[in-house]
Amino acid sequence: MRAWLALVCWITLPLAAVAGQGRAASARGGEGAGAGGGEVRVVVGAVGSEASAGAQGGWRLTDAWGRVHAQGSGAPDWVIERRNRRVRVAFGGGTRVTAWSDEPFVLEPAASGGAVTWNGRRYRGTLAFAAVDTAILVINRVDLEGYLRGVLPLELGVRSPNESPALEAQAIAARSYTVVRLREGRAAAYDLTSGAFDQVYGGLDVEHPIADAAVAATEGLVLSYNGAVVRAPYHSTCGGHTVASTEAWSGVRDEPYLRGVSDARDGGGAWCDISPRFRWERTFDRRALDDAVARYVRAHGAGMLAAGGSVREARIEARTRSGRVASLVLETDGGAMRLSGTEMRTTLRTARGEILNSTYFSLEPVIGRDGRLMQLTLRGSGNGHGVGMCQWGAIGRARAGHDVRSILAAYYPGTVLVRLP
Repeated sequence: MRAWLALVCWITLPLAAVAGQGRAASARGGEGAGAGGGEVRVVVGAVGSEASAGAQGGWRLTDAWGRVHAQGSGAPDWVIERRNRRVRVAFGGGTRVTAWSDEPFVLEPAASGGAVTWNGRRYRGTLAFAAVDTAILVINRVDLEGYLRGVLPLELGVRSPNESPALEAQAIAARSYTVVRLREGRAAAYDLTSGAFDQVYGGLDVEHPIADAAVAATEGLVLSYNGAVVRAPYHSTCGGHTVASTEAWSGVRDEPYLRGVSDARDGGGAWCDISPRFRWERTFDRRALDDAVARYVRAHGAGMLAAGGSVREARIEARTRSGRVASLVLETDGGAMRLSGTEMRTTLRTARGEILNSTYFSLEPVIGRDGRLMQLTLRGSGNGHGVGMCQWGAIGRARAGHDVRSILAAYYPGTVLVRLP
């Protein structure tokens, strides 16, 4: 298909010192990507066997050694072709081709500050075309601060000026997460994806002045604990209490800065109760519940259920310390199905594919005259995994006048701010 398409040298900054201070701060320290200068490699697309792209104004197509294979302006007359895990450039409908290469080809704007385009979106930096077993990956190579400008408006939405402290907290959390991923992913072809699996990224077209200002005001700042940058997870809505990382995910370390914390306001309510998903409910009739389970079994090859089995009973077997459901049991004609964490969220999807908002819920079953489950209603709180910063809680705190220091301290207790070298 063709598409147009270090050494640790920390200097700790008091959290209060960075509210509104940004790039004027002079302290330096840290490891990983430099402030504003580290390159981030983000997968923004994938195609089967052929790919092309464009640029605003002039462009150059180079190989991994910097040799220019084509240059021009407007729509290119070349495509990237894949064979197994190798790529080459074909010109003029295949009248001329380069040698097959294990290394990616790179499209860059001819002018400094120009943009490359892929699939109708503009991106800062360059686009690399790398082959994997089944596709050509389109990878945006962009500097760290430019990457964050394309993340904040999609992760926190377009916010008003009085909510800037929440945007600054989001910028620092996202930068911290990115720096950790950069250090983990250097051996791979890319560092991050552009979806919710990592951080939602939309490139240049989604940038917004207020979000840009938050990135600039916190340039190079990351969260650190015991001298190391922290991953700093975040989520939409905690529902009144965040959850420890060990409660949400298996096989992770028990980090003191990722323990569950209350999001309650003095005087009642929660900081995140302004979220549209602070409270929610989802109802399945018998057929919808059976269909949801059948979809999960087909997708994951779960062998514990007989084909066509119907759900007879649903019960909560265990809860975590923060009140989330740790184990949900669905008794079916084919046997018992025990779900935990991500499993229950992906199993109890709607027919449109929407996963369950959170694992913070109670069950209200309706039993028919035949003694079988007729309807199941889940009444829940929050949206997302619940670990780290509650984004709607951060917005609520910012509206109440809290600064970036207090927001980050609330959700990542014990961490300090440091500036990357």
